[in-house]
Amino acid sequence: MSKITKKALAASLKKLLAERPLDKITVIDIVNDCEVNRQTFYYHFQDIYDLLEWVYLNEATKALDGKNTYDTWQQGFYYIFEYVQSNREFVLNTYNSVSRDYLENFLYKETYALLIGVIEEKAKGMQIKQSDKDFIANFYKYAFVGLMLDWIRKGMKENPSYIIEHLNILIHGDVSKALKKFQNSEKE
Repeated sequence: MSKITKKALAASLKKLLAERPLDKITVIDIVNDCEVNRQTFYYHFQDIYDLLEWVYLNEATKALDGKNTYDTWQQGFYYIFEYVQSNREFVLNTYNSVSRDYLENFLYKETYALLIGVIEEKAKGMQIKQSDKDFIANFYKYAFVGLMLDWIRKGMKENPSYIIEHLNILIHGDVSKALKKFQNSEKE
């Protein structure tokens, strides 16, 4: 029952965010739309921001769907773009509010999960510290999310496939090169 209630509250928040910015939505608006009382809301969430975070972490995480290998990273990244596009108003109203960091944290988390899977796969059999693998994943994570945030800021007009194709051209083979450089630095 708890998961059903959370999903219903999330659906109400998404519906309201399609109509107006987050800072114009109250808990009362959400519970009225969801037809539950305030105690029910506060039983599940501390505040609207807690609900917003839950939406991004629990609903949007499905976007990757295990696409975090070297052969599938482009598809995984495309799924993140697709989630953002299919939830356009929700994302834009989050992006244009004081709670933009919830969106950014979601993007950073999902992109890191995608990239660390690729890096772990490419690093098999290599002697590389986990901190170095994390560094490489974080480097690419910030680049990817920066591109996506810029795409969101510009109204999501550019085709995500175009962006991903250019990313592929830019980084093709670079993860392996970076891993080899870190492996060589360990030997020195």
